[in-house]
Amino acid sequence: MPVGRRSAYSLIAHLLCELFVRARAVGLTEGDTMELPITQSELGDALGLSAVHVNRVLQELRGDGFISSRGRTLVIKDRPGLEKAGDFDPTYLHIQRMAA
Repeated sequence: MPVGRRSAYSLIAHLLCELFVRARAVGLTEGDTMELPITQSELGDALGLSAVHVNRVLQELRGDGFISSRGRTLVIKDRPGLEKAGDFDPTYLHIQRMAA
């Protein structure tokens, strides 16, 4: 689906999936956990959303059991579910997976 047609929920889910895959490829994940040193305002700026909207969507993703967070640490609790929510297919990144 083209980026301009995605819902905020799908946009954020997709971005979190992509950031996780990229971080894992360079060894910056630990299991399903990664540091996410970006503010909600910065996420909003990157996606064309308000910080308030980003906050609401992140709460929804938490409530749906896809993610949890502690400070700047993101935990992907249901990677297949998050990938489905974001219509994410990592093959477009052309990244070779490291051993998980």
